[in-house]
Amino acid sequence: MFFYTVALLNNPINPLTYQSEKDIQIGTFVEVSLQKRPKLQKAVIVKRVEKPSFRCIDIQVISEMYYDTKMLEIASFISKYYVCSLGEVLSVYTPFYATEKIETPQNNDSDIQLSISQKKAYNFIQQNPISLLFADTGSGKTEIYIKTIENILRQNKQALLLLPEISLSPQMEKRLTKVFGESIAIWHSKIQKKKKATIIEELLQGKVKIIAGARSALFLPYENLGLIIVDEEHDDSYKAESKPRVHVKDLSIYIGKKYNIQVVLGSATPSLGSFYKVPYVRLKETYFDSHKNISYLDCNLELNDTITTKIQQTLEKNQQVIVFLPTRANFKYQICNECGKAVECPFCSVSLSLHKNNNALQCHYCNYTQAIPKHCPSCHIGTIENFRLGTAEVYEQLQKIFPHKVVQKFDRDSIKTNTILKKTLKEFNDNKIDILVGTQMLSKGHDYHNVTLAVVLGIDSVLNMTSYKVREKALSLLIQIAGRSGRKGVGNVLIQTKNQNFFHYYLEVCDYEDFLKEELYQRQELYPPYFRIARVIFAHKNSMIAKNELEQHVTLCQQYKDIEIIGFGECTVFKISNNYRYEVLLRSSSIKPLLTFLHSIKSPLVSIDMDTLH
Repeated sequence: MFFYTVALLNNPINPLTYQSEKDIQIGTFVEVSLQKRPKLQKAVIVKRVEKPSFRCIDIQVISEMYYDTKMLEIASFISKYYVCSLGEVLSVYTPFYATEKIETPQNNDSDIQLSISQKKAYNFIQQNPISLLFADTGSGKTEIYIKTIENILRQNKQALLLLPEISLSPQMEKRLTKVFGESIAIWHSKIQKKKKATIIEELLQGKVKIIAGARSALFLPYENLGLIIVDEEHDDSYKAESKPRVHVKDLSIYIGKKYNIQVVLGSATPSLGSFYKVPYVRLKETYFDSHKNISYLDCNLELNDTITTKIQQTLEKNQQVIVFLPTRANFKYQICNECGKAVECPFCSVSLSLHKNNNALQCHYCNYTQAIPKHCPSCHIGTIENFRLGTAEVYEQLQKIFPHKVVQKFDRDSIKTNTILKKTLKEFNDNKIDILVGTQMLSKGHDYHNVTLAVVLGIDSVLNMTSYKVREKALSLLIQIAGRSGRKGVGNVLIQTKNQNFFHYYLEVCDYEDFLKEELYQRQELYPPYFRIARVIFAHKNSMIAKNELEQHVTLCQQYKDIEIIGFGECTVFKISNNYRYEVLLRSSSIKPLLTFLHSIKSPLVSIDMDTLH
C-alpha cells in the first residue's frame, strides 16, 4: 500500500492523507471521497508519505492527467506568499495529458524595421533578463515585442504575452496573427471550453508556440517557456480579486528569476513598484507627429455647453470623440431631497445605481436589483434625485443633443463578449460610430485612428478614493485616456476637474517619469515599494462575531514588533451580500514576520490580501 498527501482543488483545507495500492506519480490528477460530501472531490497528489498512525481511505479515481513539477513548485510559492491553500492555487492551473511532440518548422521573421531608438530599447531588453519598457503612447512598443518574440522562437522556446482582460485588443491580435500565423493562440475567459482544450493540446504538441492572453494564461502547461511579456503592466486587473489573490505581474517576475525566463514589462505609465525595482529603458520618440491641446473645466460633473460645443466642433470636421467617466449606469447615487439619505442595497452598504434601460436600481457588488421607488424608502415623503453621472446617462444625453450622430457605450454593461468588443472597435475604427462613451475600458491600449477629442469627466472621484495609490491611479488613467486622442496629428483633451494644478503640472510642466520620482520620495518610510502591506478582512452575517474576531487578531498582531498596524475597524463598504466586514491594514519592511502572522490566522471568517492595492 502507498500513502500520499492530496490537495483538494478549490478547497481551503490543508492537504489530506489517502492510500492506494498503485504507485502514483506526484502531480497526478485524482478524485477522492470526503466526509459528508456525496460527490467525489477533484484533487492532486502532492507528496508520497510514510504510513500514518491513523486509518486512511482509498483514492477512488486515478486519471492520466497531471500537473508538472514547475506547476507544483510555483503553486507551493503562491500558497505560502499569498496565504491560501495549495488546493486553491492548483485550481487555477490546467492539468494535461502526456502528448507526443510534433516538429513544426519555424519561419516567423517579420519585415519590421526598428528605428534607432527602438533598436536601443530592444538591445537593452536583450541585455537585461528582467526589464521595463517605459514607452510613451504611439512609440511602437508592439514592434519591439514582436522582435523579442521572434528572437525567442529562433531558440525553439515558447513565448507568453500577457494583457489585461479586455485589453486583448483586436488590433493586437490581428498584428500578432499576421506575423506568427498558426503559431499563436489567444487565451482568455470568454473562449469556449472545447477551443481551450484544442489550444492546450496544440501547445503541448509544439504547434502553438505563442500564447497571447489574460491573467489565466500564465497557468497553462508550458514545456519550454523562454519569454513572458506583461503589456500594460501598470493595470490593476493583473491582481486577482478572489483566492488565490495573486498579482500576475509580480508572479511573472518571480517565475522569470527562478527558471531563467526572460521577462519584459511594458507601459506608457509604469507602476511605481516596477519603476523602482526593474531596470528600465525610456522610449519617447513616437511614430507620428502628434500634439496635445489640454484644457480644464472647473465645474460639476455634467455635460455643459462648453463640452457639447467642443464635441460639436470636432464632429463637424468628421472626426471622432471619446468621453470617459469612471462610473457605469445612469447615476451612481440616488438621494432623497427631503431626508438626504441614499437608496442603499439591502444586502450591501452601498448606494444602488440607476439603470434606466432596465427601469431598475442595481447593486454593483451583489447584483441585487429593485424597481425605482416613487418615494424615499427611508422617510416615505421626499422624492429621489440622481447624483454622479454614469456612462448610460451621458450616452442618452448625447443621443438627444446629437440625434443625427452615432453614439455608442463602451463599458462592462454593453461590452459583454469578445465578439461585441471586436464589432464595436471595428465600427469605431471604420468611422461608423462618432462618439464612444465608456469607463476605464477606453484606456486599455486600443488604437483609435480618427479620435481628436477626449473628454474626461469625473477623474476627481478616482483621486478621492481611499488608497495609497490614488495619485498614481488617477494620473496614469488620465494619461492613458488622453493618449487615445490625436494619435496622428493634433489631439484635444478636455478635463473636468477641481484639481487642475495637480494634473496640469504632471501633464504639461513635467512628465510621468518626474511624477514617479516624486511619488517615490513621498512614499518613503510609509508605503510600497519600500514596505509590504497586507489587508485582513473578517466577515460574518453577525456584525459582533466579525468585530470580536478582528479585535482578537489585532491583539495577537501587537505582539509582533516588526509589524505595524496602520489602522483597523469597519471596511469602507461595511456590508456585502449580508456579511458585515471589519478590516485591519498591516505594514512591514520585512516579509517574514508578516507572513508568519498571516499564516497563524486560522479563523474561518478571514480573507487575506497580501500586497493589497487598497
